[in-house]
Amino acid sequence: MAKYLLMFMSSDEQWAGMPEAERNAKYAEIGAWWEGHTKAGRILGGEELAPRATATTVRHTPKGPVVTDGPYLEAKELIGGYGLIEVPSLDEAIAMAKSWPAGSTVEIRPLVEMH
Repeated sequence: MAKYLLMFMSSDEQWAGMPEAERNAKYAEIGAWWEGHTKAGRILGGEELAPRATATTVRHTPKGPVVTDGPYLEAKELIGGYGLIEVPSLDEAIAMAKSWPAGSTVEIRPLVEMH
């Protein structure tokens, strides 16, 4: 079995601009997807992240660490949440990402196994 991190890309503006009924329906789909994979033993953990405006970034510079409010990158899509999964293969991780009901980009990263 291999562990992967699924990073769910999100746009704060997209979610904020969505009608409440549509947003609630999408969250219900996401909840069902999450519950199904958790019960099947594929999801080990994960969470939705607060909007990017709540981020704090620490940049390491030659003069020392610099702390700033906001995300590191100004981008339309940022990581909106993550899921830690354990599946037999990358193909299964890809299948999970393809079935992600939010319709947004999902980045899949294998975890480095420490020996």
